[in-house]
Amino acid sequence: MGVVEFELARVVHAPVADVFARLADIDGYDAWMPKRGSIRRHSEQTTSGPPRLGTTYLDRTLAGPTPGEISEFEPPTRLVFHWWTTQGGKVVAEGWPAYRLEAKGDHTTLVHHHARLETRGIYRPVTPLLRWMAVRERTTTVEALQASFGHQPDN
Repeated sequence: MGVVEFELARVVHAPVADVFARLADIDGYDAWMPKRGSIRRHSEQTTSGPPRLGTTYLDRTLAGPTPGEISEFEPPTRLVFHWWTTQGGKVVAEGWPAYRLEAKGDHTTLVHHHARLETRGIYRPVTPLLRWMAVRERTTTVEALQASFGHQPDN
């Protein structure tokens, strides 16, 4: 098994509850996620009701459809998604994009974004390439989150 882990941190100029709500609103991703620089094309929640632990979703990406679920849900400070890719009925890649949010005042949130990716089978040899893609994708995501609140990314 190949394993990739990394963490990014960004300051978002918005209250922690607002940042959490934006991240948890899977159906709202199309409004703030970038159309360029990302492999994600569309996201939709596939269970009814408000987002919660166990909520399922489907991301449509350049690599095809990727199902997932919310695996941790602790408003307004912790949110973890779990997605997977299968081939021949076996999981060949799965990831856990995680967010830990820290209030730094009434209108500022420090976003700690931890990403973990595991590869198996035919995906194992391309783990270094997938790491590069994951860092790029996750960086694009946190910078889009920043920009969605009206502020340019801090680097």
